[in-house]
Amino acid sequence: MDSLTVSWNTEDEVIEIIDQTLLPGEVRIIRCDTVNRLALAIQRLEVRGAPALGVAGAYGICLVAAQNIHRDYDDFFRAVHEGADLLKSTRPTAVNLAWGIDRVLDAMIPSSSPAESAMCAAFEAEAIKEEDAAHCHAIGEAGAALLPDKCTVLTHCNAGALACSEWGTALGVIRSAVKSGKTVQVISCETRPLNQGSRLTAWELAQDNIPVKTITDSSAAHLMRKGMIDAVVVGADRITHDVVFNKIGTYMHAVCARYHNIPFYVAAPYSTFDFSSSEENVTIELRGREELAFCGDRKLM
Repeated sequence: MDSLTVSWNTEDEVIEIIDQTLLPGEVRIIRCDTVNRLALAIQRLEVRGAPALGVAGAYGICLVAAQNIHRDYDDFFRAVHEGADLLKSTRPTAVNLAWGIDRVLDAMIPSSSPAESAMCAAFEAEAIKEEDAAHCHAIGEAGAALLPDKCTVLTHCNAGALACSEWGTALGVIRSAVKSGKTVQVISCETRPLNQGSRLTAWELAQDNIPVKTITDSSAAHLMRKGMIDAVVVGADRITHDVVFNKIGTYMHAVCARYHNIPFYVAAPYSTFDFSSSEENVTIELRGREELAFCGDRKLM
């Protein structure tokens, strides 16, 4: 699947993203022309997925820098850091967001003028996006080698092209396996409460003509017991020295996979690793009640 998950429009100096809240019913491109609009897009999950958030955060600094190049040096950097703090506050669990922002900020430090700093920001952000794509393909090739020639893989949430700049992490493994000639079928958990598995993962795989079936989250253990799953591959939001953070429900699949002796793999780029932190000092994002209380416009509880 070709993805334009998040990109920088050089001519108009705006960030363009696919609104993932509308998928699979509608593919709509949103133009974020202010850092506040980008922050809202991140909060609303219009753009999501740890690697994609790293790219979005990097482009967010580009956006603020481009809009403030005519201010004096101190005011320029004050605006840039205010924008960085706003973006970092939107999704606290996914480490890639802050990582992408800080990497661009570091690239701007040696610059001698706001205009030069803005150019450095744009160069570094583009490098982050290109590296993410390269890393996803490398993860895919390494992971594909671990899968049997014919297998059924279970995945949770969405760790595909929509969660990255392209190709994907967990889905990158599946795509690379198929590309290498292996026969892979996918079981995609619906991933409640926002159904990123059924809405996004199943849609992505269908676009690539990779066989996929969506199941309720609670069905996974039963299918493992029946011998219908050969491997589990998931992505990650943050990996510390003692725990892997990912979409709620991942732990349940890991425990069940271990009980049934099924290989469980986490596919993630180095930007998702955070060995300076541990489980006890990472903020777990808690979403709003309405995401569970409503299905579309219908109130359930």
